[in-house]
Amino acid sequence: MSAQDDGPDAGVRESLDADIDALKAGERRWGQTDHAGRAALLSALHDSVGSVAEEWATTAAEFKGLEPDSPLVGEEWTSGPYGVLTALTVLRESVEAIGRGESPVEGIRFGHAPGGRVTVPVLPSRPHEALLLHGFSAAVWMPPGVSPGEVRSRAGLGALNPEATGGVGLVLGAGNVTSIPALDVLYALVAENRVSILKLNPVMDSMRSVFEVAFAPLISRGLLRIVSGGGDVGGYLAHHAGVAHVHITGSAATHDVVAFGPGEEGRRRKAAGEPLLDKPMTSELGGVSPIIVVPGEWSEEDLRYQAEHVVTQRLHNGGYNCIAGQVVVVSADWPQKQEFRAAIRDVLHELAPRLAWYPGSDARVSGALESFPKAERLGGSGERLLVDVDPDDDVMLRTEYFAPVLGFLELPGMEQEFLDRAVDTVNKDFLGTLGANVIVAPETMRILGHGFDEAMAKLRYGTVAINAWTALGFLTAAAPWGAYPGHVLEDVESGIGVVHNALLLENPEKTVVRGPFRPFPRSVMHGEFALFPKPPWFVTSRSAADTGRLLTRFAANPGWGHLPGIFAQAFRA
Repeated sequence: MSAQDDGPDAGVRESLDADIDALKAGERRWGQTDHAGRAALLSALHDSVGSVAEEWATTAAEFKGLEPDSPLVGEEWTSGPYGVLTALTVLRESVEAIGRGESPVEGIRFGHAPGGRVTVPVLPSRPHEALLLHGFSAAVWMPPGVSPGEVRSRAGLGALNPEATGGVGLVLGAGNVTSIPALDVLYALVAENRVSILKLNPVMDSMRSVFEVAFAPLISRGLLRIVSGGGDVGGYLAHHAGVAHVHITGSAATHDVVAFGPGEEGRRRKAAGEPLLDKPMTSELGGVSPIIVVPGEWSEEDLRYQAEHVVTQRLHNGGYNCIAGQVVVVSADWPQKQEFRAAIRDVLHELAPRLAWYPGSDARVSGALESFPKAERLGGSGERLLVDVDPDDDVMLRTEYFAPVLGFLELPGMEQEFLDRAVDTVNKDFLGTLGANVIVAPETMRILGHGFDEAMAKLRYGTVAINAWTALGFLTAAAPWGAYPGHVLEDVESGIGVVHNALLLENPEKTVVRGPFRPFPRSVMHGEFALFPKPPWFVTSRSAADTGRLLTRFAANPGWGHLPGIFAQAFRA
């Protein structure tokens, strides 16, 4: 296969060639832009994104089939403009620090984790985060043996040497979450000094006009071009001589077509380790995300709340998330396992039907029914599946359904024995390494002690969330986002490299997010110092849309005066 086979017509090729020529000129200008100029550009971008935040959220809600007054519109505020605005703020601060001759992590007090790891706290990073997300925290774990001095001196990546530009990159954008293409472009620009041609996923074509306004400061300077089209356009650009790097967010199957070519010839090339692509390629590709439930003594309120938590991890964005929780891993010996399953079943059944807006969803649900004919069909039209997983059948563990399909897997053991077995199982048997979730009562965590920390260190995932969802790591601007390190083109699993990472840390290992087991006020009543109510990202939150809108307005124009309104909406959840 060559770049021309089944490619776009001559007129489209000519237009794409012109875009790449314009980006090459923009790359030269970017290499001559000092840190002050770069910080000013990021500030201008912050203003332009803020100016279209409402149009951004409403356009995304429309193409996903959400009613304007649905609480679920909150998902489009928080996973769209809010995430981009917060990233722009931290990226600008990092660039400003480097311009002053300081490290982006100057003044941050590091921690430590098992195995001699240095940890870098990234949430909360400022007073308003400590209030808005009270009880939640996140830290980046660096690989064993990396010293605090090395973390500080190496933070900054390409921004340390802005003259060393990275050429023109192709970003093959995701089709599910609207902030992903934007964040990928920003990371390439700041961390790798690379300008981008962004090829939108066809699912997201309606966002093009919004993006063109939001990123007008980049487009006008020749640092970004946005194009539409199918696989022919993506293939032409990926193999274009003027493109130096490819980044893709999507499926491993699409990744392999780009890297090795389609069909039998592509599979032969992959097996032989002979990529068709002649340039570096990074990726974020999803996988089968586990939800490990450590057995304990839970109240009825605990069971219901954590059932809503699990269902949120599966059904947020309709189930079309790369880190949507897919398999709940519980102890076969836990006396409350059936109560918990029943609570999950109830939540799955109670939620209102939702449009299957992502292409191929119905076919993937049908495929799951063929593999698991005894699956329970839940929801108004039976569009949600709850599957009891046989530990000896790896179909559920090796297939990312990207649809409302949830598995329930039992493993033997209690306490540390169960936790260690669960960690070994997900590391060895589950597809992908992007995100893993762990739910554990604080009382149980205290009993496990150091053994719990050691188990978390053994989880080979790019983001681990304890009593939270890994999506909070996605939304934490300073946290790196990507697969666990070590994958290669021929065995890519959840991808290669990281994005987001607004503190510009070099070669992080993973991010560990922590949250409260219970919402306020039950959290305080049971000894957890956490004043956070039901999270607005829960699919059962009644005030998610209003909270998401107010959070985004705060991110666009920070001020303490916004906080009372945000809290008032959050406590209506």
